[in-house]
Amino acid sequence: MDTTSAPQIIEHTFENLNFTPFDCKWVPCSSRFVVSGQTPSAKGILKIYQLDQKADNKLRVVREFTKGSGYKSGCFGASSLTERAIALGDFSGNLSIMDLETCQESYSVKAHEGIVYCVEGAGGTGYGAPEIITGGADGCVRVWDPRQKEPVVSLEPAQELRPDAWAVDFGNSYNDNERVLAAGYDNGDLKLFDLRTNCLIWDTNLNNGICGLQFDRKDTIMNKLVSSTLEGRFYVFDMRTFNAEEGYACLNEKPHAATNWGVKHTPQNRDLFVVLGGNGSLNLYKYNYPSQRKTEDASGNPKGVPGSVTLLNQKELSTQPIAAFDWNAEKLGLGVCVCLDQTMKVLIVTKLNLF
Repeated sequence: MDTTSAPQIIEHTFENLNFTPFDCKWVPCSSRFVVSGQTPSAKGILKIYQLDQKADNKLRVVREFTKGSGYKSGCFGASSLTERAIALGDFSGNLSIMDLETCQESYSVKAHEGIVYCVEGAGGTGYGAPEIITGGADGCVRVWDPRQKEPVVSLEPAQELRPDAWAVDFGNSYNDNERVLAAGYDNGDLKLFDLRTNCLIWDTNLNNGICGLQFDRKDTIMNKLVSSTLEGRFYVFDMRTFNAEEGYACLNEKPHAATNWGVKHTPQNRDLFVVLGGNGSLNLYKYNYPSQRKTEDASGNPKGVPGSVTLLNQKELSTQPIAAFDWNAEKLGLGVCVCLDQTMKVLIVTKLNLF
């Protein structure tokens, strides 16, 4: 492509941390973001940063606290626009909801035996009930309603050797009734559950452990699902057409040999996403739809047609893996990431409006 119009990934500012960060999230509708992780003494730590306009958008620590066990993952739900509450999963298997203004827990439950690897939220001010999904080292995936202590849904593996649930996401929430749950496991299993009918609707195996999953949008009819795995691969599934024999059409790419730790779509354009490299690289892609998204198999049944991806830019941000990344929902191209070399960086990606 013409490099003069290619997006540039610019490091706006960075900070060295005195703890190991595992997650970062922008606080909705604000210039603040949260970095969470684990201290050297295995305590959970959470720091709230603000971009200070009076000081050329340099970082200012708004609040910091340590509590309990190390935090592995977190998310903001739709209700956080008014409540300013974050859901956190820790290394001891607990799920808690923390008020960022008071640093007090409004909800706490023992969610899993072992680490809570992933936490995602949906519903509230959008479609459907406010729910939180967690995946843990016990191989279970559970859906929680913060108004009660018991899980709404608990998906537990049948086999004795339980694969860790490394990645989860909600999707297909286009009305108050529909919602699906995607779960990825360390043995490469990818499972799709329909929460309305409470049944497994599709599963496949990607040969490598699934580290990240994300629908391009939660609150629309399923369109695309991106999965990142060990051994440097990521997969893009076209979720509009299901074939009983072949499943969903997909493409897969291998930008490098290191683990891809996660994937994040831009909130403003669901065809743009970044893949977080275990080699410290951030890869920015654009998904290109095929001229025809649906065709027929030999039996005359509909099947999907995979598209392609274009690498728009790649930047080496660290010598260690990028553990987490989050886009700002209000400012196109503004992002934050944390790396396992104990650094945090605020990034600006230019020219995304051209795509």
